[in-house]
Amino acid sequence: MACQNGVVFEDFFPAMVDKLGAEGFMKELCNGFRLLMDGERGVITFQSLKRNSGLLGLQGMSDDEVRSMIKEGDLNGDGCLNEMEFCTLMFRLSPAMMESSVELLEEAFVTDDGDQV
Repeated sequence: MACQNGVVFEDFFPAMVDKLGAEGFMKELCNGFRLLMDGERGVITFQSLKRNSGLLGLQGMSDDEVRSMIKEGDLNGDGCLNEMEFCTLMFRLSPAMMESSVELLEEAFVTDDGDQV
């Protein structure tokens, strides 16, 4: 288990990759993003994360914890998380995923005929 900004979570990502493969795992991350995003803006905002945090089992997150999560992942400084920022944050929160992230990304972007996308 890991602790990030006071939120404790268990790292299930390596097991998910083993089960789904890299491409399937990346699709699941994208699905997770869509569950959490603000449908009108197409990004995860403080409000959308607070409203939908129960979908991740994090319904008890304080406003400060939600703000910290957004701030930690917000690479372009707009106060929201776009899909790439969300995926990057999820990888950063998983120590095991950080170790194998290059291989996973390469596997995810290789087409069925062996060409890279």
